[in-house]
Amino acid sequence: MKVLERPHHLQARVSIAAAGSGRPVQVTPETLSSLVRPGELVYVPGASGAPLSFVSSLLAHREHQQDLRMLTSYVPGINTLDMQSIDQSAIVTGLFMHAGLQAAQLAGQYRCLPLSYAGFVRHVLDTVDTDLAVVQLAAPDAHGNCSLGPAVEFMPSILRKTRRVLGLINHQTPRIPGAVSIPYASLDYACEVDSPLPTYNTDSNAVTEAIARHIARLVPDGSALQIGLGKVPMALSRLLCDRRMLRLHSGMLSDGLLDLARAGALDPDFPHTTCALVGSTELYRDIADFDQLRILGCETTHNPRVMLELDNFVSVNSGLEVDLFGQCNLEHAKGQAISGAGGAPDFARAARLSAGGRSVVALNATHHAGKGSRIVPCLDANAITTISRIDVDHVVTEYGVANLAGASVHERAQAIISVGAPAFREELSRSWSVIAARL
Repeated sequence: MKVLERPHHLQARVSIAAAGSGRPVQVTPETLSSLVRPGELVYVPGASGAPLSFVSSLLAHREHQQDLRMLTSYVPGINTLDMQSIDQSAIVTGLFMHAGLQAAQLAGQYRCLPLSYAGFVRHVLDTVDTDLAVVQLAAPDAHGNCSLGPAVEFMPSILRKTRRVLGLINHQTPRIPGAVSIPYASLDYACEVDSPLPTYNTDSNAVTEAIARHIARLVPDGSALQIGLGKVPMALSRLLCDRRMLRLHSGMLSDGLLDLARAGALDPDFPHTTCALVGSTELYRDIADFDQLRILGCETTHNPRVMLELDNFVSVNSGLEVDLFGQCNLEHAKGQAISGAGGAPDFARAARLSAGGRSVVALNATHHAGKGSRIVPCLDANAITTISRIDVDHVVTEYGVANLAGASVHERAQAIISVGAPAFREELSRSWSVIAARL
């Protein structure tokens, strides 16, 4: 298997003499928003790299929001952007939706891009030129390089396409040796801040544990694995602690990473890779001691060429709804947009095509309290197909595993019905008979 080199520092493109001389202009937290000029496009990263000090300053000074254009990778459930505090002349563009953005989207103030993470990388490199990129960093090391810490995401691509760079030197951002770093001297502006990083935690329940147990059977020793965030990934991480030589390649990782490392489940020679860590304060504190970790940009982590080099690659994504064709909706609940594609389509296709790989989509068989089936005859007009039926090998619920690999259209439908909630299987079978008669 091809192993990528350990990351070195990234030389950001800069535009003013101060940065070139190694002396970025020093600004204070109170004056951060004054760096934004009317009509400019500003990039604000998300996940654990969200620059809270900058955003707080911007929201507190509406006069600096005039005709603002903000591009962001804020993630629902981790990052919150109060659109009511943003001037009506401003427009925010992001990759995810949730209920709090619905009014702003209807008003044209929020633009949701229907792109996967790999697609957004291409979008940035082909069509985006930002005026100001805001990046949160650890303090410079002995060589003058600043680690991006637990979140790199799209920043390497953005830094190649920006006119000015604001670096927030955050005392709470850990210096992670395997993360991308940039020279302090490459910054146009620098500001020292002391902001807590966004944290993420989730609980578990009997249904989640049952789903995780079924998935664990699909992950043998030596697998490459993408698991992301959520209840199922957290439970799955605990169940996989008895595995050996696992290789992690994921869009996001959380505290389960350390559980696997401490249990000896991970390949000690593999560069375990993600674009962001989001978890507890303990994770951010302890992760610097994990030498095998790399935190790289999405141009690497979500690159299909990179992922296709991973043999036995198992991708696990959580769904909201799956139909009897195997089409997976990860974004809409009862017609309302509540998320985005993220990296799920990128990982699902790569795992489906990699040597010995498998693409897994997991979901509860029913909606909350058993009211309605999440396995449906066919996705309706109010749903979105986030992962195509051709990119799914297994659908997993608490009732078992539907193996779709090599199955015909009718065999796939029967397999998916078999993992639906028992109370809905007869109804699903009747619906499939009607659908099958016209195929």
